[in-house]
Amino acid sequence: MQTTVQTTADITKSKYFLYIAILFVSVLLISNTVAVKLIAIGPFILAGAVFIFPISYIFGDVLTEVYGYKSTQKVIYAGFVMLILMTCCYAMVQYLPAAPFWAGNQAAYETILGTAPRLVLASIVAFFFGEFCNSFVISKLKVLTSGKRLWQRTISSTAVGQLVDTTIFTVIAFAGTVPTVTLLIVAGSGYLFKVSYEILATPLTYIIVNKIKRAEGIDVYDTGVDYNMFKLRD
Repeated sequence: MQTTVQTTADITKSKYFLYIAILFVSVLLISNTVAVKLIAIGPFILAGAVFIFPISYIFGDVLTEVYGYKSTQKVIYAGFVMLILMTCCYAMVQYLPAAPFWAGNQAAYETILGTAPRLVLASIVAFFFGEFCNSFVISKLKVLTSGKRLWQRTISSTAVGQLVDTTIFTVIAFAGTVPTVTLLIVAGSGYLFKVSYEILATPLTYIIVNKIKRAEGIDVYDTGVDYNMFKLRD
């Protein structure tokens, strides 16, 4: 199918937009659930989500690159709402009375799925602003580069988005609770790992983007788009 350059995408007629959006939200929820486990790799201590969460940025790159900023904005909001809903559901079940024969497992539930208000707030706020920064950068660079050098857009957008995400999460979640030097080391290690992840995934991103563009027959350029993240309608 011939690819048509457009300034907007009619996602109601898309073959793959819904599936990519579902994968995006699923990866977000899964990564926030498994983040509680800490993994030791040599001298590094990393959250389990560090291997999964960067995939959401890859999906975010694909969505913005193919369907544009405004379409991606809807998916980011969907992920934002589902993250809050998931957290509320975990909390509701946590505080319901445990069956007498199951009471011994309550502590395990609270450890794995329990809600720590400060960490939850940090995760939600960091995701929201980080994803919008990621989408904004890839959208603007696509217009500025006339659609050339996709690798530059994906890596740059992830570098900016993950910097915002990591900074916000670290400050809200841990500021004042651990030494500043330790905080910087942990945040810096996680950030470098996530950006490196994106760089290694660049060939795969190229394949996915090109296949979807050909299959959908569209290639959106956000010319004159309103980048206000709080405005859902044009």
